[in-house]
Amino acid sequence: MRWKDGRRSDNIDDLRAESGPRAAGMGPLIILRLLPLLLRTTVGRVLLVVGMAGYFGARMLGIDPLAGLQAPGSALNTPQQTTPLEQERVDFVSAVLADTEDSWRAIFTAMGGRYEEPRLVLFRDGVRSACGSASSAVGPFYCPADRKVYLDLAFFDDLHRRHGAPGDFAQAYVIAHEIGHHVQTLLGISRKVQEAGAKLDATGRNRLSVKQELQADCFAGVWGYTANRERQVLEPGDLEEALVAATAIGDDRLQREGQGRVVPDSFTHGSSEQRERWFRRGFDTGELKSCDTFAAKTL
Repeated sequence: MRWKDGRRSDNIDDLRAESGPRAAGMGPLIILRLLPLLLRTTVGRVLLVVGMAGYFGARMLGIDPLAGLQAPGSALNTPQQTTPLEQERVDFVSAVLADTEDSWRAIFTAMGGRYEEPRLVLFRDGVRSACGSASSAVGPFYCPADRKVYLDLAFFDDLHRRHGAPGDFAQAYVIAHEIGHHVQTLLGISRKVQEAGAKLDATGRNRLSVKQELQADCFAGVWGYTANRERQVLEPGDLEEALVAATAIGDDRLQREGQGRVVPDSFTHGSSEQRERWFRRGFDTGELKSCDTFAAKTL
């Protein structure tokens, strides 16, 4: 992938020094320390009941009230001591994010809209977002409540060694997929999915989640089409790298590797074949209208 000559994004929050298990757990720890004091008085108990009601009410809306309670001294964009390889990855992520910004800004402008750029948070081991705490084990994710993408750079090693999907465009596909979820949020799709899912059972919610994830794959393909058409970023073999990555993280393949059997009703992201096919559809057409997984009779 030709990325080194591209511009860099300013929308990077580097929390690698502040994140981790300790930072991700500070909110609950503070509450536990205050609990004995609150239980000693009537006023304290009333405040505890009111606070719990407000907390669970906010969580039902997809908001984590404890998201702001991080480790003391945490700050955005703090300089990091990193290896040359890790610093190159930071540079790469910034370049890819900038390219998604340029591509989606052009697409939204052509639709008569305005693209609102997300922020991308780099963390290590664990992190707290407005959607709750998360460890690196969950992989990269997007939080619609704060409109941020969260990424532990170590996932790129996992993508290569565990999933057998090396290459810079495979990594770019992962970032573009999460940006696809941001596009869904801006278009109001995520809200509709959440509202529809509240009326379904677990199996129905899983099927709805698959449609949302496959659309994000398709949106990632639309980005790849646009970036290559406007800036010729692809090199020979790049498209194949993305397709290998899409195949590697399909639900059926992950389940087969993890538990030895495949349970389609528990899919949340789609099969390997589906993920590859929907990314390819977005990449081949470059059109958002080709990515309507919700209207598709078969996925």
